[in-house]
Amino acid sequence: MNKKLKVAIIGSGNIGTDLMIKILRNARHLEMGAMVGIDPASDGLARAARMGIAITHEGVEGLTRMDVFKDIDFVFDATSAGAHVKNDAFLRGIKPGIRLIDLTPAAIGPYCVPVVNLEQNLDQLNVNMVTCGGQATIPMVAAVSRVAKVHYAEIVASIASKSAGPGTRANIDEFTETTSRAIEVIGGATKGKAIIVMNPAEPPLMMRDTVFVLSEAADQALVEASIVEMAAAVQAYVPGYRLKQRVQFDVIPEDAPLTIPGLGRFSGLKTSVFLEVEGAAHYLPAYAGNLDIMTSAALATAERMALSMLNA
Repeated sequence: MNKKLKVAIIGSGNIGTDLMIKILRNARHLEMGAMVGIDPASDGLARAARMGIAITHEGVEGLTRMDVFKDIDFVFDATSAGAHVKNDAFLRGIKPGIRLIDLTPAAIGPYCVPVVNLEQNLDQLNVNMVTCGGQATIPMVAAVSRVAKVHYAEIVASIASKSAGPGTRANIDEFTETTSRAIEVIGGATKGKAIIVMNPAEPPLMMRDTVFVLSEAADQALVEASIVEMAAAVQAYVPGYRLKQRVQFDVIPEDAPLTIPGLGRFSGLKTSVFLEVEGAAHYLPAYAGNLDIMTSAALATAERMALSMLNA
């Protein structure tokens, strides 16, 4: 199959530029059509121009005035939550059937974590890639959920301060809200909580994620096997994703229960998962796994959607 679908990227910052390079290097069913920004001096626009890709620094309105727009099937939005709401409405008014892959926490469309629920969302016109912490940790919550009922899941995403650009910092509140909600909606937890830590250490630290899951009593071997299988599935599109150590378990007895705010007293199985995400260093440093997992998940999502469209 030689036909490819054209894409545009809105946002010529770190995430958008890294995504562009991934598409140019690795995409099988997609090809770059346009790179869109608002800063004419941005490195992302300059790189795109050098690679022969059509560019505009006039934002989404500039995109719709480009000749290539008529051929665009997918738009990746790597701007901000507030901007995405406007971008989706504007594009939808001109080209109703266009597909948007949302890399912001706006969550206009359904949450999408490729290994968990992509197949159920192939026909959606707008899917939300949750957050970097969500992409890394929700698969682990879902892995426990397919073995035992999950009452509570808490994730802590620790990223290098240098890997958090203006967009990430402007969306911190949305990050925690979106990730917490997605832990429940996709991960299957009754209650979810998300925390992000931006560590200013030098040299910068690799992205680390800790996942705590409280579930009904279950066979620990089955839970661990499910987690290991899920980690391998994520590695298929994020090679730097790995379990940092073996899964840890604690049995919470009925005569010494935990008290969970909003859920009450808990006894059962506590599962602790420790993750590390190393970036592919296509454009961003290897420590910026938080950005790499977002662009990798977005590309995997659009590639699978494109294949479905091409086979229709």
